[in-house]
Amino acid sequence: MPGLNLTRGEAASRAELLNVESYNVTLDLTKGPTVFGSTTTVRFSARAGASTFIDAITDTVHSVTLNGTELDPAVVSDGVRIQLPDLAEDNELVIVADAPYMNTGEGLHRFVDPVDGEVYLYTQFEVPDSRRMFAVFEQPDLKASFTFTVTAPSHWDVVSNSPTPAPEPIEAGDDGGARSVWKFAPTPRLSSYVTALIAGPYQSVRSEVTSSDGRVVPLGVFARKSLMQYLDADNIFELTRQGFEFFEAQFGCPYPFEKYDQLFVPEFNAGAMENAGAVTILEGYVFRGKVTGAQVERRAITVLHELAHMWFGDLVTMRWWNDLWLNESFAEYMSHLAAVENTEFDHAWTTFASVEKSWAYRQDQLPTTHPIFADINSLQDVEVNFDGITYAKGASVLRQLVAWVGPEQFMAGVRTYFAKHAWGNTELSDLMQELEAASGRDLDQWGGLWLETAGVNTLAPEVTVDEIGVITGFAIFQTAIAEQPTIRPHRLAVGFYDVVDGKLERVHREELDVDGPRTDVPALVGKTRPDLVLLNDDDLAYAKVRLDPASLATAKAHLKDFTSSLPRTLVWGSAWDAARDGETPARGYVDLILANIAHETDSSVILVQLRQLATTLTYYVAAEHKEETAVRAADRLWELASSVEAGSDAQLQFVKSYAQISRSDSQLDRIQALLDGTSTLEGLTVDQDMRWELLTALVVGGRHGQDRIEEELERDNTSNGQNAAALAKAAIPTAEAKDAAWESIVVKGELSNALQSSAVAGFTRVPDTALLEPFAEKYFQAVPGIVKERTHALAQQIVVGLYPAQLTTQATIDRTDEFLAALPEDSAALRRMMLENRDAVARALRARAADVD
Repeated sequence: MPGLNLTRGEAASRAELLNVESYNVTLDLTKGPTVFGSTTTVRFSARAGASTFIDAITDTVHSVTLNGTELDPAVVSDGVRIQLPDLAEDNELVIVADAPYMNTGEGLHRFVDPVDGEVYLYTQFEVPDSRRMFAVFEQPDLKASFTFTVTAPSHWDVVSNSPTPAPEPIEAGDDGGARSVWKFAPTPRLSSYVTALIAGPYQSVRSEVTSSDGRVVPLGVFARKSLMQYLDADNIFELTRQGFEFFEAQFGCPYPFEKYDQLFVPEFNAGAMENAGAVTILEGYVFRGKVTGAQVERRAITVLHELAHMWFGDLVTMRWWNDLWLNESFAEYMSHLAAVENTEFDHAWTTFASVEKSWAYRQDQLPTTHPIFADINSLQDVEVNFDGITYAKGASVLRQLVAWVGPEQFMAGVRTYFAKHAWGNTELSDLMQELEAASGRDLDQWGGLWLETAGVNTLAPEVTVDEIGVITGFAIFQTAIAEQPTIRPHRLAVGFYDVVDGKLERVHREELDVDGPRTDVPALVGKTRPDLVLLNDDDLAYAKVRLDPASLATAKAHLKDFTSSLPRTLVWGSAWDAARDGETPARGYVDLILANIAHETDSSVILVQLRQLATTLTYYVAAEHKEETAVRAADRLWELASSVEAGSDAQLQFVKSYAQISRSDSQLDRIQALLDGTSTLEGLTVDQDMRWELLTALVVGGRHGQDRIEEELERDNTSNGQNAAALAKAAIPTAEAKDAAWESIVVKGELSNALQSSAVAGFTRVPDTALLEPFAEKYFQAVPGIVKERTHALAQQIVVGLYPAQLTTQATIDRTDEFLAALPEDSAALRRMMLENRDAVARALRARAADVD
């Protein structure tokens, strides 16, 4: 439907024409399982005599009344836009409609808890999906006040942006169930995408925080009834208070809303969403069993990220989606800064380097990379721009900017920005103007080089020494690939490290500006050459780093001996880059991990390295060495799990990774014994989530099938259990099981977003890639229809998740090229996803070529 894709030009024209005052949205959530009633009253001013449209994705439109006159039904002919002719200067528009519940994690999502049959609803509106719940001028710069009135079952809790009012009982519905009405107070002026409705028999824990202006702000943490026993509300409240304290001080601005609720919701597509005063969070962050420290830290960063958005995103909002990167990057940078400076997670910059920046470097080397400041011409452009550039590279470059202008100057500029633009919409230039004024730096050239060009630079040292090891010359060389040739200015540190009493310790640090292809560093001349030279020490800059030969030898011998986690992580990252780029053999990277991972102290780094180990074994190790290397790696992981501290975070991660990559009979025997309880590993708790991981490993290995999965599902008939079972069933290594999974995912297309994601993950988990060969051509035939018929979230799961990447051959690349050549010009989102799919196979082939004997 053409109306689904609002263009930037259309939005700009509509913004010039309209000024929206308010929305009054009345919802009836008691009409059954498929639709809900949605009546929207909009008050707005316009240029007299002009025409425009309002966005509304509906099941049925009963009436459209403009200024007291009911309009012809033809104004709603496409089911996406409602045409509004002959506007007055002051207008009142009333639209009475029914809208569909979604099961895709978009719009108003409806979920039934398998434990007790209760219904839970929540909204997800970013980017263009508030129009799935009510009629709206769907663009961020048409802010307005929103008043929600909701009819729902009386035993529900109903939460929105304003504080929840006392429900008013009304007469029972047609089903005889008790009903009530919640009449929320009007919100401040908000963009529609940060409004929210969360409804159902959610349970809550309440607390409060005192804001910097003396207000007592109510806090709430919510989850489904069946999950409340696992909810660690005290931890969420503690992080929230620490975030309030830090952000209010840094931003010079009190928290802008009346209350702050955080709601863990089912089948969520993202990590969280910054709805004003009513943040929704991935339910996977309610931990049913023992989890890794990495997961706990990720939850903390997510909590802080969404809280930062209350100021940067909700109080001050981007004018159009080309500044999405700034919205997300700012929150990502500030969440890590807050974690380091005001919480227990004081190693969060290590996590940032390991998780976020590795994501950014990967995204920035794809053929689809783009400048941070992307040219967003339509909503379709936005949907594929929630990527590693928008979040991770943007945050990395903001950190570089902070180093460039100075931390105090950066925050001074931010404080002025909030004071000047509260409740309004801005563009990048508005922030840059304040940063220039605070720092005295001209940021035009910096912004042009960093924000308007794509690609990542590589930095390498050149060190010359005399016969006694004294440095006679030190230079930093900066290179770029031909496709993205920009050479950029960097603020970075050079670290010198020596092995002292068996430990690798920093003995000198030199901070400087680097610019141009070569930067000489005379301050290092005359010093004794250290055992290891580390460019970008402290990870201030955004660049790939290479080690000189002597430093590389030290790193291989002493990686585990770093006394600090961040420099060790930077060396880990350099080794990963080299393996991915096909500069070093993949098996060498595997050996580096297996020799050093037991000594890693940071949980997030362990997690990333084990993920990269799995990727390397699947894609980068040469085909003739793949089986032997995987078996050897799994055996080593079991050794590590058996020898590290019992009950430790590392042990838990090693066992999970072992289960994922195990394939030999003896390895599967161990997993079976753990699942049955006939063998134990001291310190390891085989809780329900671990049982699913062990069982799935046995299913993939051919030890169990449908009956055993159903038996486990009876033991754990929860939403977690249903998702785990969907993955395991799709992972059964038979042609019949793969056919059934394909039929369910691709042909029928009736699964919810969460169940489909699980089934996709299971389908591609195979012991023998021959199982996937019959589906390669089916994939290319099905994809165009999938993109046309499914919502973006569901289509992306399939286009990316079912691509035959494990058929790592030139034939896969050739078939992808044929597919791309036949795509229509208006297929930008699909083209991008397929180009990225293709690049993964091309990169894998290069890495395998580098891994041959």
